Amino acid sequence: MTKYILSALAICVTLSGAVQAQNKPSKAKSTSKADSSKVDKEMERQLDEIVVSAGRTKETKSETPVTITVLNAKEIATQATINSNITNVMGWTVPGLALATNTSYSTGQTLRGRNALVLIDGIPQSTPLRAASREMRSIDPSAIEKIEVVKGATSIYGNGADGGLINYITRKPSEQKFGGRTTIGGSGQLKNAKDTYGYRLNQLLFGNGKNIDYTTNFSFERTGVLKDAEGNVISPDFGLGETNTFNGFAKVGYNLSDESRLELMYNFFRSEQKSDYIVQLGKYGERPTIGVPGMRKTDGEGTPFNHNAALQFTKKNIFGNTDFNYSMYMQKFETTFGYSESFYNGGQSKVNSDKKGLRLNFVTPYAFSPNFRGDIIYGGDVLNDVTSQRLLDGRVWVPNMNAFSLAPYLQVKTYFFEYLVFKAGVRYENLSVKIQDYNTLATGPNNAVSIAVRGGKLVYNPLTFNFGLRLAKYQFFTPYVSFSQGFSIYDLGRTLRAAKENTVEQLNTKPVIANNYEAGFNSRVGIFNFEAVGYISTSKLGANLVQENGWFVPQRAAERVYGFELVADAYISSKVKAGASYSYTEGKIDTNNDKEFDDRDNYLSGLRIPPSKLTAYINYKPINALDLSLYWVRSGNRDRFEKTKTGAYNLGEGPVNAYNIFNLNGSYSVNKDLRLSLGIENLLNKAYYTPYAQFYGRDDYYTQSNGTRYNLSLSYSF
Repeated sequence: MTKYILSALAICVTLSGAVQAQNKPSKAKSTSKADSSKVDKEMERQLDEIVVSAGRTKETKSETPVTITVLNAKEIATQATINSNITNVMGWTVPGLALATNTSYSTGQTLRGRNALVLIDGIPQSTPLRAASREMRSIDPSAIEKIEVVKGATSIYGNGADGGLINYITRKPSEQKFGGRTTIGGSGQLKNAKDTYGYRLNQLLFGNGKNIDYTTNFSFERTGVLKDAEGNVISPDFGLGETNTFNGFAKVGYNLSDESRLELMYNFFRSEQKSDYIVQLGKYGERPTIGVPGMRKTDGEGTPFNHNAALQFTKKNIFGNTDFNYSMYMQKFETTFGYSESFYNGGQSKVNSDKKGLRLNFVTPYAFSPNFRGDIIYGGDVLNDVTSQRLLDGRVWVPNMNAFSLAPYLQVKTYFFEYLVFKAGVRYENLSVKIQDYNTLATGPNNAVSIAVRGGKLVYNPLTFNFGLRLAKYQFFTPYVSFSQGFSIYDLGRTLRAAKENTVEQLNTKPVIANNYEAGFNSRVGIFNFEAVGYISTSKLGANLVQENGWFVPQRAAERVYGFELVADAYISSKVKAGASYSYTEGKIDTNNDKEFDDRDNYLSGLRIPPSKLTAYINYKPINALDLSLYWVRSGNRDRFEKTKTGAYNLGEGPVNAYNIFNLNGSYSVNKDLRLSLGIENLLNKAYYTPYAQFYGRDDYYTQSNGTRYNLSLSYSF
């Protein structure tokens, strides 16, 4: 596969050179001076986007030797008008990220075939001790200023980022003395519309005084019944139909002086489903599982609360030229799953996670000469994470796991001759997890097959490294290479609840250390921006989920994941912009433990590896008041596995068939204050199954996705 990655990069280099040659003489003829100026500014903005997630200090994308995708507020709002589910927004716009599942779960929505650490302003949303797969859908898009996606293993924020990290950066204060925006909207199906109507309300307020500023944002959305293209009610299990979602966000900042600032942020998210439908099973590969009227056994499912709060203090020149950032944060999270007959006597379970942490970050610049200068970033993180999983009737499925982490880190960034950027860093993780005594769940009466497990303390002390190099001398070719490591004790809870031994020390709880190697480049040639990257990610131990006695457990064997991403944007004029991206990921597990990844080894399942993804868009502004966008995604084929002797597929190994979907967005500014927006999902009313519904290989997960839906909204700004 490596030769294909290198070939793809070579093709793109050749293409960029050819386009450069073709466009040089005709650049002045293509647009007017004013038009060209607007295009140039937009292209520069994309290349010089300020990011903070890759190195915990402000830097531009063009000087960072890793692959980063940034979604700005306009891009987020445009996609959210089509579908307000943030997992759907990112699936359509982030190369290397799998498409959304159209459920409340993000199971299988991996980043480059591995799990991503999700953050809100640096606060961990992921629950790596017991993965709930609800972390991506943890905030409403209207509260987000931008999203930074750092791809490839990283340990810069600690445990859980073996595939990269996703940082939701909340709204920043406005310079306006007082203002806001009120938005009301309605949604529903364009065909078979009965009971599908929903609505959405959003209120944004902001202000800026002499030394104080504030931003608040409140949103509420009621989703109607969701139906597929054939008019069937989509299965309510893990569904998003008939769901009430509320998000409340507030941020207050106070400038203590010209060089110091105090900022307080709070976000509350709740999303719960109350459905009047029950499941009618279909047949995998033949007919979909749907919803029919009936009384559900559940007490409701979803996320009743996700509290996030942070207090941040920043001080420039705290000593010498050193800048300092100190933040304290907390997260309190609960999510409830649907009813399952898999337990003895049946039941629902919930995951609870309480996190408290603080971060200290120093940035010290240095300069030996104008051609040899840089920054040293250093500090430490402290985190306490208490996570458990219990049934609603009180039975303990996963006991309290009390994790405490103290992690110092050091990152050095050096500029040689202004255009050669070298970065290197190290992080020492000092993590311990205390586990209570517990009993595994019984499978029958009188505690049948229940095992009493003596708890204990697990200690992890990995030392992880990263380094990278980027040459930023020429706009037409800006190459980079990097190596990075990520540390994860992914889903320790699954190992505990499936215990076959009677002490924690006897269980295989070793961490995953992922090694990420990548090489890529950015290129600006005439009206075109190109990006290309190839990567390989290895780990001596993996966390591939396999089914054992009816439950998923991590498979502890070596893994190798590889792939490439290609992105192109064309700024045709100030009125027309177009672009496309292609992502390919594949991976294998060393089944026979011979340290080779050959034909005798198995491919990683769809729970980890998505099919290829091809996206394209065109944006057209015929007049300043009107903005139109058409989006296309093609999810590819992936068929790597055979049926078992029973005639069924193992979980996660079902074949995935390709499909094509078009979405449309349009907005019209009636005047400077009033704006009308329309989003249409699945424009051609295509009947299709998401990759998640296909690769799972089970009747109850075999559900079709949404038919044609509209979202119409009116916004008033003041």
